[in-house]
Amino acid sequence: MTGREVVDLIKKNVGVPWNEQSYRDTFKLGNPDSTVKGIATTVMVTFDMLKRANQAGLNMVIAHEDTFWNDRDETKDLTANPLYKLKTEYVLKNDMIVWRIHDHMHSMRPDFTVVGSLRSVGVKGGEDAVMRPRIYTIPETTFGEFASQVKRLTGSRAFRCVGDPKAKVSKILLGPGYATPRMTAEADVVIGGEQQEADGAFDNVEYVADAASLGMAKGLIMLGHVISEQPGMEDLGNWMRTFIKDIPIQYVPAEEPFWT
Repeated sequence: MTGREVVDLIKKNVGVPWNEQSYRDTFKLGNPDSTVKGIATTVMVTFDMLKRANQAGLNMVIAHEDTFWNDRDETKDLTANPLYKLKTEYVLKNDMIVWRIHDHMHSMRPDFTVVGSLRSVGVKGGEDAVMRPRIYTIPETTFGEFASQVKRLTGSRAFRCVGDPKAKVSKILLGPGYATPRMTAEADVVIGGEQQEADGAFDNVEYVADAASLGMAKGLIMLGHVISEQPGMEDLGNWMRTFIKDIPIQYVPAEEPFWT
């Protein structure tokens, strides 16, 4: 099966009309008509991830985010960039194929990005989740205990919290990536991938800090983009196995970029 044939199968099974005008959900690098020996799913096409996929014999990479450091994967200003040359040469030399699925993944029902993110932080009941956030109820705990659970389960090195760790919480709102939900009166904790700290449409950081200073049970956890969206690519691979039977499919996570 070629890379193009793999994508055709995904299009047939995705469950939503395919938008051929999407600039995101396209082949980014390599020959789409090359034979696929194995498929790696990942959130971000880092060089380290490419090497691990190649070493595992997986020559097609299906990613959720961009390859060349900008949303459109525009490369016209990168042709002289040494890192662009090295990354491109590595993929072509090893007969690898890179394809992105972003827009259509977020249109699927359920949205595996949200499903995987909820599972990764230990919040149950999100098996049918979509990007529109809803409140999930967990057994009452302190914000500090819940944050420690999130850190342990995700393995994150550098996520950030705002709020009183002693506050009692049980109502959780989650949105991965840039879809960090706005804090509401009903929610105790908002979990997101990333968000502006100030000058946004609604500044969760300042709101939660103010609430905490007034003794209100409000908390904010910022996981980072990779940590928040990555688990959904494992779910995507599991889904692909239901209709791609003869090609190995393996989840090859990108490394968390941040450390403290």
